[in-house]
Amino acid sequence: MPAIERQTARFTGFHEDDFDVFAVPGLEARMELLIERIRPKLHELGERFSPFLSGLCGETMYPHVAKHARRTVHPPNDTWVAFAPNKRGYKMHPHFQLGLFGSHLFIQFAVIYEAPDKARFAELALRHLDDILSEIPAGYIWSGDHMSPEGTSQAELGRDGVRLLLERLRTVKAAEALCGIRLDRNDPLLRDGEALIAKAEETFRRVLPLYKMAASPK
Repeated sequence: MPAIERQTARFTGFHEDDFDVFAVPGLEARMELLIERIRPKLHELGERFSPFLSGLCGETMYPHVAKHARRTVHPPNDTWVAFAPNKRGYKMHPHFQLGLFGSHLFIQFAVIYEAPDKARFAELALRHLDDILSEIPAGYIWSGDHMSPEGTSQAELGRDGVRLLLERLRTVKAAEALCGIRLDRNDPLLRDGEALIAKAEETFRRVLPLYKMAASPK
């Protein structure tokens, strides 16, 4: 008998109810809904993107869905799935993220404060700043804080703004650098799961030069 091909289930996308979770007061109530509504989708996306990113990066990329386990009082304002080449964790590595705040969905590259080599990445990025500005689309959003929903487009930052963000990453222990896209919670693309996956794959390809730079050998 011929082998039966395994069919990948179509991703259903994100809807108003998913984003409304972040308006629910209280840690326990918000976490209950987050686990029920959003976390299964993040696990599904983890399974979908892990082989894609492994092929893109040339190394095994493991999915890590945020657990928010350290929270005891304040409910989370966002949640995500991250991808890194370490099965045990991602925070100390340059990585990719897809997640939600109450206002939008984000798809991005990230080097956060736990990464021990972020200063080395910043130095390398500053030396190749013109290449970065030409490879990253002007509309992509840069941020220096993964806990904040705020960010600024590369077009608005300009060369000096991106340079200052990278210089801060090089010199300030708590500094971070994130770059990617944000889709408003009302964007119809979010309701079309397969179109959203295609958009995420396009975004990951666009920010791959940043990941390669950050993950390059010393």
